[in-house]
Amino acid sequence: MLVHSRGARRAVWAAFFVLFVPLFALPLLVILGASFATHWSGALPSGATVGHYRAATSGEALRALTTSLLTAVTASLLALAAGTWAALAGAALGKRCRQVLDTLFVLPVAVPSVVVGLSVLVAFSQPPMLLNGTRWIVIAAHTVLVTAFAHQSVSAALTRLDPAYEQAAASLGARPAHVLLRVRLPLLLPSLTAAAGLCFALSMGELSATMMLYPPDWTPLPVLIHAATDRGALFTGSAVAVVLMTATLLVLFAVSRIRTRASYR
Repeated sequence: MLVHSRGARRAVWAAFFVLFVPLFALPLLVILGASFATHWSGALPSGATVGHYRAATSGEALRALTTSLLTAVTASLLALAAGTWAALAGAALGKRCRQVLDTLFVLPVAVPSVVVGLSVLVAFSQPPMLLNGTRWIVIAAHTVLVTAFAHQSVSAALTRLDPAYEQAAASLGARPAHVLLRVRLPLLLPSLTAAAGLCFALSMGELSATMMLYPPDWTPLPVLIHAATDRGALFTGSAVAVVLMTATLLVLFAVSRIRTRASYR
């Protein structure tokens, strides 16, 4: 910590807890408590039960969780491929082209996600790219929304990459494709895994654009949570939200382990 005085450190920690607990921890703890409750008692939920989790881990909720996981994994892989390709192309083409690519990829996150959902709906509701009413239009919207984060992460990593490794490989006769696959991409692996985790987490929680696009047979979990709370089933919706958070955190933990191993290669 940059603060060396004991009193100042205590003040910083106190300010951290005063800001962190009410803004971040307390709302999540309330959701966790509500997932085990049957009614509200004053300002807090009460009445312990695990019945909400039976509904949140079976039937429609389980299908929605599977849908969210498949959507997030597919969108993350597509976003990582597109974002990495664009970052590598921008680094090779020069500063001006890199700025143009940065602007194009950041544009979807600079506008509300509902606008992105509407644009995808309009773009893919007519032949020859008729995706409306299929799962692919949801995956396409999620990919558009999260690709910017993959692109920015890889672009930042490329600026920090030491060119000496690539130059040494090229001087030894390695072809450009070999340098890319055996030198550059392995060096970028920690940033690639971090970008994949971020894209996955963002896709798992996406709601606004999804509400405009999802077909009845491809309902992600955030839509199910919104529907449950909208009809007044707050406790069931809280249990489903806890399942969503748990699944996301487990995947992020697995990605972080991969990233840690990649960092020590």
